[in-house]
Amino acid sequence: MRWRMWLSVVSMTLSLFAIETRAAEPVSPDLLKATIEAGGGEAKLLKLFRIKERLAVSSDENAKGSERVSVLEPPGHWWVGKNDRVKNDKEPATFLVWGWTLNALVDEKSKLESLADITIDEKPAYGIRISETITPPMDLYFHKETKRLARIQWRTDRHEFSDWKEADGAWYASKCVGYKLATDKRWYHTEILELERLKELPAGLER
Repeated sequence: MRWRMWLSVVSMTLSLFAIETRAAEPVSPDLLKATIEAGGGEAKLLKLFRIKERLAVSSDENAKGSERVSVLEPPGHWWVGKNDRVKNDKEPATFLVWGWTLNALVDEKSKLESLADITIDEKPAYGIRISETITPPMDLYFHKETKRLARIQWRTDRHEFSDWKEADGAWYASKCVGYKLATDKRWYHTEILELERLKELPAGLER
């Protein structure tokens, strides 16, 4: 009886070890390169830019929301007007921007791990987990066919991306819908109406 219990414990331990080993698999360099290329290539990734967006914090998918203009330099800065929200509010949303611009994937301090494939909108998707530069770790999922970002899952939310557009060689999803992981309920949606790459920080803003 004891040996059966011992075998059961050993089997469970090996199974858990196998799961952890799979979860910690590094990202294929070729897949990472293809993912970055789908965003326009590393040289074209957005680092300092201005956006005009229409944001609605509402569960109503028809809510019109309101427009706002931001200057972003993720993950360190997010200016609305002259107010740097990261400096004043410890705003975590800039890490989301760092994620969807793909810059977090090319940061040499980021640890990247492959995630199990899933299905998003009836399409196969692969996942990449980013840790060490982002806490808690952030999970990004990309459609296999296009290599473009489909979802970010982080903290207590799931963010779904769509409607791709191009600006100065960089490709970005102009629409995003957020859902609470605990309830799967929609709580915001946003659309980027205008996006402009900036060569320098606009006058009046300070890092």
